[in-house]
Amino acid sequence: MKMFQFILQIALLMYMPACKKAAQGNNTTNPIATTPTDTATFFAKGADVSWVTEMESQGIKFYNSANNETECMQLLQSVGMNAIRLRVWVNPTDHWCDQNDLLNKAIRAKNLGMKILLDFHYSDVWADPGNQTKPALWNTASFNDLKDSVYQHTYRVMNVLKQNGITPEWVQVGNETNDGMLWPDGKASANMAAFTQLINKGYDAVKAVSNSSKVIVHISNGYDNNLFRWIFDGLTSNGGKWDITGMSLYPSPSDWQLKNSQCVSNMADMVSRYNKPVMICEVGMSWDQPAECKSFISDLITKVKALPNKKGLGVFYWEPEAYNNWKGYTLGAFDNAGKPSSALDAFH
Repeated sequence: MKMFQFILQIALLMYMPACKKAAQGNNTTNPIATTPTDTATFFAKGADVSWVTEMESQGIKFYNSANNETECMQLLQSVGMNAIRLRVWVNPTDHWCDQNDLLNKAIRAKNLGMKILLDFHYSDVWADPGNQTKPALWNTASFNDLKDSVYQHTYRVMNVLKQNGITPEWVQVGNETNDGMLWPDGKASANMAAFTQLINKGYDAVKAVSNSSKVIVHISNGYDNNLFRWIFDGLTSNGGKWDITGMSLYPSPSDWQLKNSQCVSNMADMVSRYNKPVMICEVGMSWDQPAECKSFISDLITKVKALPNKKGLGVFYWEPEAYNNWKGYTLGAFDNAGKPSSALDAFH
């Protein structure tokens, strides 16, 4: 009897893993939960597709090489991408890129098993090197209240994602903050200490919801080492907190070799100077120069991957799905028939 029980236990132990594996293999339609990634082995090849729901609302469709209509994120995944970047505004008048629109897109990315980079603009509209306008609701707030607003907004958005089973792998606290954010209070050239306090509030809010999410401070012109040293030296001297140094890079077809070389030198300096990894959060090039764009991105990916100690974490294309002069944007990577151009072959 004891021998029979022993044999039965062995059989069950062998049977259970097989059942589990079979069940996993058949579970092709269920959502895939986003989980923290081992950044030592994962290299992000992604795209910002924050326009996608607005484009779909206008009847715009996307197609694969066989001319079959395909959901945009799934289409990008099929050409080699494994991550999606999504921006969020505070209270946009047309609701696009607000908290609810963000959630809808994040769920789609999650269900494809793609990692998510969340990009806080801390504005009701575009935040970039020339525009860091406060949200209307925060416009008359004291500086202490402004800091609290940054914390509460960041926490609230992160928590909504968490409640839906979504953990962003990376979170940008501010977008292209070349001269700080939430002007005039957080203008870095006027008050680096204030800018740092705002960054730290965002950082603390991210970590309060998800300690595994890596916080990015994001600056444009990745080739400009003087700019990066100024911003990150300023943050460092004021006790600034960040996990990853983020960059944008938008060269032309005629100068991408030079810009890539300068950007790689800057990345190496950032890693050495601050001992933090780097990520290219935005790239783009003229939509009608796909061969040059492919060469540019392939070269950049190779060089980011080659940074010492795997400190280069990834490359994201900015709104590649924009085509037919959508919003006047001409740096997408789809052709006018709504198909990915050969530029995106660089992500395979």
